[in-house]
Amino acid sequence: MWNQVYNPFSNTVLSTIAAAIPVVLLLVMIASGKVKAHIAAIIALLAAIAVSVFLFTMPAGLATRAALFGVATGMFPIGWIILNVIFLYRLTVERGWFATLQQSVGDLTTDRRLQLLLVAFSFGAFFEGAGGFGTPVAVTGAILIGLGFSPLAASGLSLIANTAPVAYGALGAPIQGLASVTGFDPYVLGAMVGRQLPFFSIIVPFWLIWVFAGFRGMLQIWPAILVCAVSFAVPQFLISNYINPWIVDIGASLISMACLVGFMRIWRPREIWTSPALRTHDISATTLTQPAPLGAGTANVTPQASRNEVIWAWVPWIILSVIVAIWGTGWFKALVNPIFTWSYPIPGLHNMVQKVAPIVANPTPEPAVFAFTYMSYTGTGVLIAAIIAGFVMGFSPLRLITAWFETIWVLRYSLITIAAMLAIGTLTRFSGLDATLGLAFAGTGILYPFFGTLLGWLGVALTGSDTASNVLFGGLQKITSEQLGLSPILMAAANSSGGVMGKMIDAQSIVVASTATNWFGHEGSILRFVFWHSIVLACLVGGLVMLQAYVHPFTQMVLH
Repeated sequence: MWNQVYNPFSNTVLSTIAAAIPVVLLLVMIASGKVKAHIAAIIALLAAIAVSVFLFTMPAGLATRAALFGVATGMFPIGWIILNVIFLYRLTVERGWFATLQQSVGDLTTDRRLQLLLVAFSFGAFFEGAGGFGTPVAVTGAILIGLGFSPLAASGLSLIANTAPVAYGALGAPIQGLASVTGFDPYVLGAMVGRQLPFFSIIVPFWLIWVFAGFRGMLQIWPAILVCAVSFAVPQFLISNYINPWIVDIGASLISMACLVGFMRIWRPREIWTSPALRTHDISATTLTQPAPLGAGTANVTPQASRNEVIWAWVPWIILSVIVAIWGTGWFKALVNPIFTWSYPIPGLHNMVQKVAPIVANPTPEPAVFAFTYMSYTGTGVLIAAIIAGFVMGFSPLRLITAWFETIWVLRYSLITIAAMLAIGTLTRFSGLDATLGLAFAGTGILYPFFGTLLGWLGVALTGSDTASNVLFGGLQKITSEQLGLSPILMAAANSSGGVMGKMIDAQSIVVASTATNWFGHEGSILRFVFWHSIVLACLVGGLVMLQAYVHPFTQMVLH
């Protein structure tokens, strides 16, 4: 049994700097654009092992096993989702059905700004609610690049859009994770988050269009943005506070899509925005090319699709939506997990690392069980959807098999990167590096509501998951807020709400975005594009939490 060490130098500043070395190194290498993402991830992983072993006294065997455990969790479920989403996407490209889908969205509106609202925000929120874990960025990024958006616009704007819905992603998984480590009722936590994020569900759609088309371009379609935003934010508040935290995103996204499509039938902007590139300097504007088909020859693109062809073009995505929604339900997991699960406690790691005060009230062993729930993985549902859709599109079984292995080859570097990223995140959790960084935020006194919110942001930036961030820092939020006389429910919820803004800069999400948009090797450009948006939005969440903590009694309604 090894007890985590949070201040190896007996100096908070030096220990915090040491703990930050791996993640800072990773972000700097990616942002520089001079080091390929998979190489940067491997170098940062080696740095994390060195820091854990030589500075934080973690035994080398434990560090190695923790990293390998992270590789496994990187491949399943996250890499598994990305592989199969891109597999389905490439099948639709090869058959020409994706081009038809592109036409159908264009028939609704040819205005790029409205397409962004519909696809990146509303449709993406549905996939966040149903699947989470990278699914929305993979799907919306692929759709936007297919619609003709520039790679930077498609990837960066998909990341910005996938923020406000994240706290209720994967049928409320982040809320459930937060409840598991704090002991609070998930309904109470979900309600508190529902008193924070709806403000940003209104802000983010305006922000999204402002980034894409500039302030004037945003003002030109403000009625449509308002309809999209309010029709999502109001159901998000009502469902989270008066129904449950599990179906928030699915309910709000369906209402938002219906309201936006209905509004577009009676309202059109005076000026149609057709530029597919960012209004500011877009370094990817010269690379506007359609993804190449999988097989030999060219994709079968219909010049002008009939109504029947348009309906069929949506069938693969409808199949995907239905199956992913089923896969995310508790009753389905309860049905298949007892049968199709292989739980493997990692020898020499499981319960061999112990968290200690002040991270936890009492010494707590850290479990390390690789639960291979292969049937209930969202990626498995996506694969089944892709196979069904492939047969519907007329692919032979042999072609589906060869196309799947071709997709693995195309994504090989992205999968390596994702695995290495999760290895870093898992190692920092077991070594206590993340806790050391968290304690630095916890020492901010009266400003803790602000910096505690940024702690959630940091957690997602490190782990790539709001669920993981909540599990990681939820207990610390509870302990610190009680010591400072703040509401622990408020600060636990703030961890999740602040975390959603870190989703756009976590390394694995950026790799997912570059993969989905076929813009390999430009992860640094994507990171530089979204980084300051992430910082500013996270600070705005922190400002709101400060008001809730010290000024506004609105939050107290949920505490009693």
